[in-house]
Amino acid sequence: MNLRRPVLSVFLAVLLAAFLAVGPAARGQTKPVADPPPEKVDQLIKLLADPSVRDWLARQLPTASPPDATAADQPAPAMEQSMVSSMLDRIKHHVGRITAAWPGLPAKFERTWDILMVEFADRGVAGIALVIAFFVAVGVGLAYLVFRLSRPLRLWIIALPRNTPQGRLKKLGGRALFVVLTIGAFILGSAGTFLMFDWPPLLREIVLAYLTAAIVIWGGRMFARFLLLPPKLQIDHAREVRPLNMTDERAAHWYRWTVALISVFALVGATFTLLPTFGFQVDDLLALAVPADLVLLAIGLMAVWLRPRLEPGEGERSGRVGSTAVSWLLTAYFVALLVIRSSGAFTLFWFTAAAVALPATIVMMHRAVHYLLRPPEAGTDARPIPAVTLAVIDRGIRMALILLAAFLLARVWGLNMRSMETGDPAIMIFLRGLLNAIIIVLAADFGWSIIKALIERKLGGTPASGAGEEHVLDPQQARIRTLLPIIQNITFAVILILAILTILSSIGIQIGPLIAGAGVVGVAVGFGAQTVVKDVISGVFYLLDDAFRVGEYISSGKYMGTVESFSLRSIKLRHHRGPLFTIPFGELGAVQNQSRDWKIDKFNITVGYDTDLDAARKLIKKIGQQLAADPEFAPWVIEPIKMQGVQEFGDYGIVLRMKVTTRPGGAFGMKRKFHVLINKAFRENGIELPLPTVHVQQGEAVEAAVAQDRVAAKKREAAEAAAKDAAE
Repeated sequence: MNLRRPVLSVFLAVLLAAFLAVGPAARGQTKPVADPPPEKVDQLIKLLADPSVRDWLARQLPTASPPDATAADQPAPAMEQSMVSSMLDRIKHHVGRITAAWPGLPAKFERTWDILMVEFADRGVAGIALVIAFFVAVGVGLAYLVFRLSRPLRLWIIALPRNTPQGRLKKLGGRALFVVLTIGAFILGSAGTFLMFDWPPLLREIVLAYLTAAIVIWGGRMFARFLLLPPKLQIDHAREVRPLNMTDERAAHWYRWTVALISVFALVGATFTLLPTFGFQVDDLLALAVPADLVLLAIGLMAVWLRPRLEPGEGERSGRVGSTAVSWLLTAYFVALLVIRSSGAFTLFWFTAAAVALPATIVMMHRAVHYLLRPPEAGTDARPIPAVTLAVIDRGIRMALILLAAFLLARVWGLNMRSMETGDPAIMIFLRGLLNAIIIVLAADFGWSIIKALIERKLGGTPASGAGEEHVLDPQQARIRTLLPIIQNITFAVILILAILTILSSIGIQIGPLIAGAGVVGVAVGFGAQTVVKDVISGVFYLLDDAFRVGEYISSGKYMGTVESFSLRSIKLRHHRGPLFTIPFGELGAVQNQSRDWKIDKFNITVGYDTDLDAARKLIKKIGQQLAADPEFAPWVIEPIKMQGVQEFGDYGIVLRMKVTTRPGGAFGMKRKFHVLINKAFRENGIELPLPTVHVQQGEAVEAAVAQDRVAAKKREAAEAAAKDAAE
């Protein structure tokens, strides 16, 4: 027998075998048996209604073996076996099916070749290949025509700025539109032309299968070009507009291997969809999937080990796992996937694949979003993308990826996410609950991330507490800084509780009794912790009354300071000398707010009794207006410093009363500077700032004694001078 054709067919089938395209057959599932026709059902019902048939069945029943007669000799049911034993039995059965199918594959490939030779004797296999190539050529030609006609679109994409996030985002959208147009043109040209003709059934199936593979290859190639922008496209500054931060060398490497993997995958899928038509059974497909997995494993490992090394800061940081270690880890992971799949543990296979592929995709998309939407370069007028928008895009993509993965896993595992049957296996119940929990946590995290980003954006535009004399505290912003942290904490608690209750409900736990029990526990805790309840309720009323805000200076009893923060139970006051007071709301009492709206400050200046008060008043008014116009104090001043009049006649001068109206906290620095300026102005204009003095009055005897002492001192000085002259 000529072995050339069978060997060639076996090699082609092994090369084109599917990794995932075998569908239900790859999971060890058989196609559902068709329902019997109604005529046979009617015949069965009539036979069961016949008395003679029923008597015969009754006579046969006693002859059956009692349930307990052979119970010891029969293996335990699958449900009564342990999980490990059941899994080992399934693996053994799966491997046995694959081993039993291998000897019959050459004969089936020989029969497939004979069928092809009989059906297409006039065309031959080369003729079929030419037909497929013709339709592919039509699709390529129409795609090239679209490429030529879309020149204005491509020029518009090139003209967009690349140094702003808005420009890069528009470039990405324009290239996505171009890719969609090109793929649509290829599908219209190839599949549209194919559907215009009538084909024999077998030829139609073959051409349609490989034409679909060509469409998948073309679409995968265009998507890889869109995502990686390989150097062959000759795009200027490709790295700056590429969604992924990678060098041109790495982009070219992953483009080549991605296209190769997609091509093999698509051709494998096309071949496997045709094999059942030629008599291949489920076991045959399972046997062919093993060498196909080896081919795909070899391609994946070559792509991993031949990849260019990362540049510093491109993704692998110092101190983490190196490039070689990553290659070995990926090799071990891919080999483990192959072993798991070949053993028939498809549930574990899909779980293991998703457990690594999903986080890796999420991390890659996170880096792509933040790299593509990075802040604009210096010298541009573009504004950076708001943090809220980045959070929505990032979390939205992550949520979509996780939901897609959960949907695919549910379809592969055959889970019904809407209902929970009591007879479902424990592993199915666990997987269903796990997927529901992941979806609920994802939705809660998405909502919380948006709320948190909005609150942080609002808080980021307000001045820090304790700004003191350097910034004017906007009342509206202070109110926002006061309420938003509490709203944030309450919202987080609500979302967390709702997420937990929803997860418990999704896995079949009745949450009604839990809520009732929580209410009873809450009442008991309320009675036992009356002080805490009092503090919380007092804090709520303080907030409703708007008694204080973050950044305001308040005093209550022996406590005073700037409000730094507060919780539902207590408030934190920072004293101006540094100590921090934490005061429960229940002990706070009456609050004196010294930072609300405006403040009037009055102080005194003393001048001499001979001072021209009108001149002093004019000087004080001039200096007050000068300080009010000073940019340092202008935001604080409501009414400038002025003299109200004479306060009193003091012991050593006239006391003048000053008055100034400012915003809270703005008078301290201005008063210091006012004292310096008024002292200088009074001295220049001859106005005395009196000082306390003491006048001592002496008697006549004392004055005579002092006079005698002075005369005696003069006589001593004269005698000393005469003695000095005589000595000379």
